[in-house]
Amino acid sequence: MKAPQRRLFVLDTNVLMHDPTAIFRFEEHDIYLPMVVLEELDANKKGLSEASRNARQVSRFLDDMMSGVTKEQIDAGLTIPNGYGGNHGVKPPAGRLYFQTRELANGLPAGLPGLGADNLILGQALSLQREQPKTRVVLVSKDINLRIKGAIIGVHAEDYYSDKTIEDVDVLYTGAQVLPADFWEGHSEDMRSWKEGERTWYQLSGPMAAMWRPNLFVYEDAAQGIEAIVREAEGQSVKLELARDFRSERHSIWGITARNREQNFALNLLMDPEIDFVSLLGPAGSGKTLLALAAGLVQTLERNRFLEIIMTRVTVPLGEDIGFLPGTEEEKMEPWMGALMDNLEVLTRSEEGGNWGRAATNDLLRNRIKIRSLNFMRGRTFLNRFIILDEAQNLTPKQMKALVTRAGPGSKVVCLGNIAQIDTPYLTETTCGLTYVVNRFQGWRHSGHITLVRGERSRLAAFASEAL
Repeated sequence: MKAPQRRLFVLDTNVLMHDPTAIFRFEEHDIYLPMVVLEELDANKKGLSEASRNARQVSRFLDDMMSGVTKEQIDAGLTIPNGYGGNHGVKPPAGRLYFQTRELANGLPAGLPGLGADNLILGQALSLQREQPKTRVVLVSKDINLRIKGAIIGVHAEDYYSDKTIEDVDVLYTGAQVLPADFWEGHSEDMRSWKEGERTWYQLSGPMAAMWRPNLFVYEDAAQGIEAIVREAEGQSVKLELARDFRSERHSIWGITARNREQNFALNLLMDPEIDFVSLLGPAGSGKTLLALAAGLVQTLERNRFLEIIMTRVTVPLGEDIGFLPGTEEEKMEPWMGALMDNLEVLTRSEEGGNWGRAATNDLLRNRIKIRSLNFMRGRTFLNRFIILDEAQNLTPKQMKALVTRAGPGSKVVCLGNIAQIDTPYLTETTCGLTYVVNRFQGWRHSGHITLVRGERSRLAAFASEAL
């Protein structure tokens, strides 16, 4: 049997600044850090940004590994320890970490002068490739241009894959599943149903039911087809509850009714007191913010389940930054909260009471809706709050964890976003915090997720999202 080829991964600085635990995620393979990478980490360690914190964390990891070792041990490569970074089932590291301990011949083509940091890293990878022909040298970088240059001069370059929550965004959990036409033939033998007050329950078993998870919505794609939510799943037996219909005016939420099946499922999750975490994905205009805000207002002002609504989002601009914003925390956040103001306008458009009545209503609502910046969330605990994280696709998994863990007893967290509109550098559909929580929370009985598929903003917006 042929022995597997040894691999040596040359890490770019942006990989370590994106994920400081990257050096522990290459399983049995070896890692090489050029000296210019250490220089760039040192240059980027100052500051309060996520990237600066990550640079400092990498330096601490390296300092721990080098504690008490000799120059000879460093030259021979340091054993990468296990137990860092929370591998979640990934094989523990068994490779070695090599530093650039000597000058390597720079074999770059004449068209690539070796003065820039990227070109120095390319030169190192090319030299290692020539020195160790039996080893597969791989340059790992989040920089697309560096990977392109590497491919051109003959260095195998790859993106950093270990931070991917899923392999392909097409397999991301949607929260709903259509029942095939022959479903009842194979699942109705032991079925029973009963009512508890206004709630209708079904218990059934079968091969398809064995794959269902709690809070998955199942439905028949027909005009009067069943729509239900999986409440309990054990082996091949599941317990279903009929979903409430929020499409009718009688069951409207703050004057808002569901316009399609997915919106109806979303309102079922948002209004359920047993569900503490809700994630809503969907394109622009699918109603994510409006539904979340309407459900929060009803449960805060009418049912007194929550003390107030807290809205926050990442302050990543779509275009050029407009610079310094004066005022308090709430005043600084207001330009970023246009979506909140737009949706409040829809929710308070009642003609009763005229302009004075609407102004009084707006003042009441603004007193119960607080706008908070992500920058000041560390260490806080929110009790009995309805927390809305808007534009959550721009959060890293680490930031998402820091925010969701702010929720105290009696609080509900709602994450909204569109993974097709990511503005944060180095985040993609498969690595962003929103995809991360959707994937990690699926199956927990106190969380729910729905992917909204239809825009309901206007016929213009619907056409633009398809045609442009």
